[in-house]
Amino acid sequence: MPHQLSTKTILVLCIILGLLLLSGCATSPTGRSQLTMFSESQMASMGQATFAQMKEQEKIYNHRPTQQYVQCVSDALIAVSGTPNNWEVVVFADETPNAFALPGQRIGVHRGMLNVATTPDQLAAVIGHEIGHVQARHGNERASAQFATQMGLALASVALATEGGTDERMLAALGLGAQVGILLPFSRQHEIEADLIGLDLMARAGFDPRESIQLWENMRQKAGSSPVEFLSTHPGHGTRIRTLQDAMPNAMQTFENARRQGKAPRCTPPRS
Repeated sequence: MPHQLSTKTILVLCIILGLLLLSGCATSPTGRSQLTMFSESQMASMGQATFAQMKEQEKIYNHRPTQQYVQCVSDALIAVSGTPNNWEVVVFADETPNAFALPGQRIGVHRGMLNVATTPDQLAAVIGHEIGHVQARHGNERASAQFATQMGLALASVALATEGGTDERMLAALGLGAQVGILLPFSRQHEIEADLIGLDLMARAGFDPRESIQLWENMRQKAGSSPVEFLSTHPGHGTRIRTLQDAMPNAMQTFENARRQGKAPRCTPPRS
């Protein structure tokens, strides 16, 4: 009986996992196949709830010129993104160089990012990158991948138990394999994809795409010694710069077309 019960459990888990994988197929803006198991409304609700919590827990940088500057850059990018224009943009007082965008049209920029992205064009590269994550449904994809991985590990656990006892070392090895072989490269792929989407957005908005490379040079200097790329969720700075350089000819053509159409955002950095 225990053996038969475990076999049935395996079959049920296989069916559930298979249905989820089949029902969640999508395509990213760059044409890549995606696994997205959650609806856009679910992701938007989660993003908005997370952002509201952050505003309660984190200190907001209430400096009007800085807020207006970040809003100006964001508005220019949002206008060409094809997304709803009701984005909320908040500058947080955190001095670490970071920024993020969440499903549900939410953008957060740390005050410290302005010490690295020192021009409007460089800030556009940062915010365009973050909008790119949302446009490409990376949050949905990451959550779906983690859920599918957990289901797979649960299935492996039942299978090992059926064979005569769970081997904890084997499960640990499977977990590491999923982390290094699936989730980490997945996140690096998302970063590169967001870089390319952001590059296109900033060029279409009339920001100079060449400044995206200078931004990553600034980031490289700020970061100093970087972690090994193989075990990092982010690509190395050199990889990102090479990717941007390869895409630059098309971005420059887009930028020149945007300028001919009169797109030249006038966003003034705040005085320090």
